[in-house]
Amino acid sequence: MTQTTHTVLLVDDHPLLRKGVRQLLDLEIDIKVIGEAANGKDAVVLAKELTPDLILLDLSMKGMDGIETLVTLREANVKSRVVVFSVSDDSNDVVTALKSGADGYLLKDTEPEELIESIRRACDGKMVISDELNEVLALSFREQQKSLGPDLNSLTRRELQIIKYIAEGLSNKLIGRKLDIAESTVKVHVKNLLKKLNLRSRVEAAIWMVEQKK
Repeated sequence: MTQTTHTVLLVDDHPLLRKGVRQLLDLEIDIKVIGEAANGKDAVVLAKELTPDLILLDLSMKGMDGIETLVTLREANVKSRVVVFSVSDDSNDVVTALKSGADGYLLKDTEPEELIESIRRACDGKMVISDELNEVLALSFREQQKSLGPDLNSLTRRELQIIKYIAEGLSNKLIGRKLDIAESTVKVHVKNLLKKLNLRSRVEAAIWMVEQKK
C-alpha cells in the first residue's frame, strides 16, 4: 500500500522557527515541506503555485499579518488547509482566525509529537485546536450564545447527524462519506443548520455542540 505524503508550506517571519519546524517535519516519511515564506505576500504566491495540502501560518507577521494572509488566501480560492501557528492564546485571536477560514489553531509551545499528529489530522480533513484553547473557545462562544438560544430540536434528523460529525472535527467530504451523500448536499445541510441555530460558522457549531454534551 502506497504511503500518502502530506505536503506543507511554512509561513513565518522568523527564520529560526521555520528551520526548526522544517527539521522536525523532515524526520517524518509522510510529511514533506515543499516551501517556506517569510511574509504574507510571498505566502499567497507560493500557495497558488505549490498547492500544498496544508499551510502552517504564523499569526503575527510584519506587513500582511496572519489574518490578512488567511483572508487573502481564501479570497484567492486557495483550497489548502490552513492551520494558524501562534504564541497567542487570546480568545479574540483564536475566534477571529477560525471565523476567517482557518482549519485549526495551534500554539507554538505545542509538543513536537502533538504538532506532527495535528498536521496529519488537519491534512485528513479534521479541525485541529490546541487542547489549552478549548476552554477559551467554549467561554467565548457561550457568551455569544446567551442571547441567541439555539435549539437542537429545530434540526432535522439529517442535520442532527451532520452537526454531531462537525463536532467531531470532520470535513464536509468526510461527513458525506459517512452518510453516503454528496459533499454538495452536506454543504446545503450545514448552511441550513447554521441558519436555524443562528450560528455563523461550523467552528461555532462544533464548539456549541460539544458544550451541549456537558
